[in-house]
Amino acid sequence: MNHSSNRIVQQSPARLFITFTLIGLSGFGGVLPWARRTLVEQKQWLSSQEFNAILGLCQLVPGPNIVNLAVCVGQRFGGLRGAFAAVGGLMIAPMTVVILLALLYDHYGQFEQVQGMLRGISAVGVGLIAATGFKMLKEELSYRPMLIVIALSIVMATVFHLALGWVVALTLPLALLFAWNKAK
Repeated sequence: MNHSSNRIVQQSPARLFITFTLIGLSGFGGVLPWARRTLVEQKQWLSSQEFNAILGLCQLVPGPNIVNLAVCVGQRFGGLRGAFAAVGGLMIAPMTVVILLALLYDHYGQFEQVQGMLRGISAVGVGLIAATGFKMLKEELSYRPMLIVIALSIVMATVFHLALGWVVALTLPLALLFAWNKAK
């Protein structure tokens, strides 16, 4: 679907399953960057703004953000069957790989080389998540007042160590006010 149109092109459960399987197998410790790349840049099922809005909603509800995103995107493009297909695709293959890796780690995890590899992998994961954050930030820069909300969120989370619920509760009214003013 070209995201410039308002019409949603339905996707088959099989296509949603395959798409989310590939997303799930694309990264460990954070597939969000791959989900954004696939859904926004490659398949163009969502615009950047739509992705950011859906992800924002997914961060407010309980559960892993990427699973919530799979539910929302799957339901949007394939109904209830699409939601199950997207979540199944996201979870089944990676879960199998993780179980196999856990078995390997159980046997070889005590070696320093394995510990070093794991530290390197975690650094890559942080970099990918930061890159996605910067891409999303670039979209939000188009409306400068939202920078206040972003800055407040960062300060509340890093300086005051507030939990996500408190950060959302305290910044949401201001964000809604800015969004409402922008929509006028």
